[in-house]
Amino acid sequence: MANIIEKRTLLRMGHPILLKSAEPIQEFGTLWLRDLADDMFAAMHAEKGVGLAAPQIGESVRIIVLAYPDPDNKRGIPPIPATVLVNPVLTFVGDEQEEDWESCLSVPGLIGKVPRYKNLRYDGCDMDGNPVNGEVEGFHARILQHECDHLDGKLYPTRIINSVSFGFKEEIEMAREMGVL
Repeated sequence: MANIIEKRTLLRMGHPILLKSAEPIQEFGTLWLRDLADDMFAAMHAEKGVGLAAPQIGESVRIIVLAYPDPDNKRGIPPIPATVLVNPVLTFVGDEQEEDWESCLSVPGLIGKVPRYKNLRYDGCDMDGNPVNGEVEGFHARILQHECDHLDGKLYPTRIINSVSFGFKEEIEMAREMGVL
Protein backbone atom coordinates (compact mmCIF):
# COMPACT_ATOMS: atom_id res chain seq x y z
CA MET A 1 0.00 0.00 0.00
CA ALA A 2 1.29 3.47 -0.86
CA ASN A 3 2.02 6.08 1.80
CA ILE A 4 -0.56 8.83 2.20
CA ILE A 5 1.16 12.21 2.06
CA GLU A 6 -0.90 15.32 2.75
CA LYS A 7 -3.33 15.53 -0.22
CA ARG A 8 -1.64 13.02 -2.54
CA THR A 9 -0.59 9.38 -2.63
CA LEU A 10 3.02 8.54 -3.37
CA LEU A 11 3.00 6.01 -6.21
CA ARG A 12 5.32 3.01 -6.19
CA MET A 13 7.24 1.14 -8.87
CA GLY A 14 4.86 -0.74 -11.15
CA HIS A 15 2.09 1.88 -11.14
CA PRO A 16 1.09 2.66 -14.76
CA ILE A 17 1.57 6.44 -14.38
CA LEU A 18 5.25 5.86 -13.52
CA LEU A 19 5.74 3.88 -16.73
CA LYS A 20 4.73 6.52 -19.29
CA SER A 21 6.09 9.82 -20.56
CA ALA A 22 4.59 12.87 -18.89
CA GLU A 23 2.92 15.66 -20.84
CA PRO A 24 4.43 19.16 -21.02
CA ILE A 25 2.85 21.90 -18.92
CA GLN A 26 0.95 24.25 -21.25
CA GLU A 27 -0.45 26.83 -18.81
CA PHE A 28 1.77 28.73 -16.40
CA GLY A 29 1.01 30.85 -13.36
CA THR A 30 -2.11 28.86 -12.44
CA LEU A 31 -3.31 28.02 -8.95
CA TRP A 32 -3.35 24.35 -9.99
CA LEU A 33 0.36 24.45 -10.85
CA ARG A 34 1.23 26.21 -7.57
CA ASP A 35 -0.83 23.69 -5.57
CA LEU A 36 0.86 20.83 -7.42
CA ALA A 37 4.33 22.17 -6.59
CA ASP A 38 3.30 22.65 -2.94
CA ASP A 39 1.99 19.08 -2.80
CA MET A 40 5.22 17.81 -4.37
CA PHE A 41 7.39 19.60 -1.80
CA ALA A 42 5.15 18.33 1.01
CA ALA A 43 5.45 14.74 -0.24
CA MET A 44 9.21 15.04 -0.74
CA HIS A 45 9.82 16.54 2.72
CA ALA A 46 7.48 14.05 4.45
CA GLU A 47 9.59 11.19 3.10
CA LYS A 48 12.93 13.01 3.60
CA GLY A 49 13.64 13.04 -0.12
CA VAL A 50 15.76 15.45 -2.13
CA GLY A 51 13.72 15.44 -5.34
CA LEU A 52 10.32 14.48 -6.69
CA ALA A 53 8.63 14.36 -10.09
CA ALA A 54 4.91 15.01 -10.58
CA PRO A 55 4.19 11.47 -11.86
CA GLN A 56 5.27 10.15 -8.45
CA ILE A 57 2.17 11.73 -6.93
CA GLY A 58 -0.14 10.81 -9.78
CA GLU A 59 0.14 13.79 -12.15
CA SER A 60 1.60 12.85 -15.51
CA VAL A 61 3.01 16.31 -16.27
CA ARG A 62 6.58 17.57 -16.70
CA ILE A 63 7.44 19.27 -13.42
CA ILE A 64 10.07 18.37 -10.83
CA VAL A 65 11.04 19.80 -7.46
CA LEU A 66 14.31 19.42 -5.60
CA ALA A 67 15.96 20.72 -2.46
CA TYR A 68 18.96 19.67 -0.42
CA PRO A 69 19.52 22.15 2.40
CA ASP A 70 22.12 20.18 4.45
CA PRO A 71 22.73 23.14 6.82
CA ASP A 72 25.49 21.28 8.69
CA ASN A 73 27.13 20.08 5.44
CA LYS A 74 27.39 16.59 6.96
CA ARG A 75 27.88 14.90 3.58
CA GLY A 76 30.20 17.52 2.10
CA ILE A 77 27.74 18.15 -0.73
CA PRO A 78 26.90 21.72 -1.72
CA PRO A 79 23.32 22.65 -0.76
CA ILE A 80 20.67 22.76 -3.47
CA PRO A 81 18.08 25.52 -3.01
CA ALA A 82 14.38 24.65 -3.22
CA THR A 83 13.76 24.52 -6.96
CA VAL A 84 10.70 24.04 -9.17
CA LEU A 85 11.56 23.18 -12.76
CA VAL A 86 8.78 22.96 -15.36
CA ASN A 87 9.29 21.22 -18.72
CA PRO A 88 12.97 20.53 -18.02
CA VAL A 89 15.42 19.62 -20.76
CA LEU A 90 18.85 18.24 -19.89
CA THR A 91 21.95 18.51 -22.05
CA PHE A 92 24.98 16.52 -20.95
CA VAL A 93 28.23 18.46 -20.85
CA GLY A 94 30.99 16.06 -21.77
CA ASP A 95 30.97 12.28 -21.67
CA GLU A 96 32.20 11.76 -18.10
CA GLN A 97 29.96 9.55 -16.02
CA GLU A 98 30.18 8.26 -12.47
CA GLU A 99 28.42 5.46 -10.66
CA ASP A 100 26.92 6.15 -7.26
CA TRP A 101 24.18 4.87 -4.98
CA GLU A 102 20.61 6.04 -5.51
CA SER A 103 17.30 5.44 -3.85
CA CYS A 104 13.81 6.56 -4.80
CA LEU A 105 10.62 7.40 -2.94
CA SER A 106 8.74 5.26 -5.48
CA VAL A 107 11.05 2.28 -4.86
CA PRO A 108 11.02 2.28 -1.03
CA GLY A 109 13.64 0.40 0.94
CA LEU A 110 15.88 -0.39 -2.03
CA ILE A 111 19.11 1.21 -3.29
CA GLY A 112 21.23 0.66 -6.35
CA LYS A 113 24.41 1.89 -7.97
CA VAL A 114 23.55 3.92 -11.07
CA PRO A 115 25.80 5.51 -13.70
CA ARG A 116 24.96 9.15 -14.43
CA TYR A 117 26.58 11.98 -16.34
CA LYS A 118 28.72 14.08 -14.05
CA ASN A 119 28.00 17.48 -15.66
CA LEU A 120 24.92 18.85 -17.36
CA ARG A 121 23.06 21.91 -18.45
CA TYR A 122 19.37 22.25 -17.67
CA ASP A 123 16.76 24.45 -19.31
CA GLY A 124 13.12 24.85 -18.42
CA CYS A 125 10.71 27.31 -16.85
CA ASP A 126 9.56 28.38 -13.42
CA MET A 127 5.86 28.19 -12.49
CA ASP A 128 5.18 31.53 -14.20
CA GLY A 129 6.77 30.43 -17.49
CA ASN A 130 9.98 32.42 -17.03
CA PRO A 131 13.09 30.69 -18.44
CA VAL A 132 15.29 28.91 -15.91
CA ASN A 133 18.66 27.41 -16.79
CA GLY A 134 22.05 26.58 -15.42
CA GLU A 135 24.96 24.16 -15.33
CA VAL A 136 25.45 21.74 -12.46
CA GLU A 137 27.67 18.80 -11.56
CA GLY A 138 27.92 15.88 -9.19
CA PHE A 139 25.04 15.26 -6.78
CA HIS A 140 22.92 18.10 -8.20
CA ALA A 141 23.30 16.70 -11.73
CA ARG A 142 22.46 13.20 -10.45
CA ILE A 143 19.21 14.37 -8.84
CA LEU A 144 18.14 16.23 -11.98
CA GLN A 145 18.77 13.15 -14.13
CA HIS A 146 16.93 10.90 -11.67
CA GLU A 147 13.86 13.17 -11.54
CA CYS A 148 13.80 13.80 -15.30
CA ASP A 149 13.91 10.04 -15.84
CA HIS A 150 10.56 9.90 -13.99
CA LEU A 151 9.15 12.32 -16.57
CA ASP A 152 10.11 9.82 -19.28
CA GLY A 153 8.64 6.79 -17.50
CA LYS A 154 11.97 5.42 -16.24
CA LEU A 155 12.93 4.39 -12.73
CA TYR A 156 16.53 4.08 -11.60
CA PRO A 157 16.56 0.24 -11.40
CA THR A 158 16.39 0.16 -15.22
CA ARG A 159 19.74 2.01 -15.33
CA ILE A 160 21.64 -0.32 -13.00
CA ILE A 161 24.46 -2.09 -14.84
CA ASN A 162 25.43 -4.68 -12.23
CA SER A 163 22.44 -6.28 -10.51
CA VAL A 164 24.67 -7.19 -7.54
CA SER A 165 24.64 -3.44 -6.77
CA PHE A 166 20.86 -3.42 -6.17
CA GLY A 167 18.97 -4.51 -3.11
CA PHE A 168 17.47 -3.63 0.21
CA LYS A 169 19.23 -0.72 1.86
CA GLU A 170 20.09 -2.53 5.10
CA GLU A 171 21.58 -5.54 3.33
CA ILE A 172 23.55 -3.43 0.86
CA GLU A 173 24.95 -1.32 3.71
CA MET A 174 25.96 -4.52 5.56
CA ALA A 175 27.64 -5.87 2.41
CA ARG A 176 29.50 -2.57 1.98
CA GLU A 177 30.69 -2.66 5.61
CA MET A 178 31.94 -6.22 5.07
CA GLY A 179 33.81 -5.12 1.94
CA VAL A 180 31.71 -7.27 -0.39
CA LEU A 181 30.48 -4.24 -2.38
